[in-house]
Amino acid sequence: MKEFMLLFRQPSYDYSNASPSEMQALAQKWKDWVNGIVAQDKLSSHGPRLSLEGKVLKSGGVVTDGPFVEVREILGSFIIVKAEDLEAATTLAHGCPAVDMGGSVEIRPLYM
Repeated sequence: MKEFMLLFRQPSYDYSNASPSEMQALAQKWKDWVNGIVAQDKLSSHGPRLSLEGKVLKSGGVVTDGPFVEVREILGSFIIVKAEDLEAATTLAHGCPAVDMGGSVEIRPLYM
């Protein structure tokens, strides 16, 4: 089995406007989806949720505030899954709540 990182990108969205029940429903969707991967014994590592703060270092030593200055999506978190190949890892990404909310899942092989 190989390992693949699934990176969750979502549109910049103000979750402070969401009701507690909406946040609970969203959290449950994420939990159910990840538990489905766990049930298949395909979860290798559960990455932490990432902060919205940060810096970007670019060529020439240019530093900008916030990692999201030039993009419409934020990188929210990631997990590492086990799969036979890229196609199988992509299949595991189906059903991810980030996609339901207009975001995306980037699937990248890890080289150890």
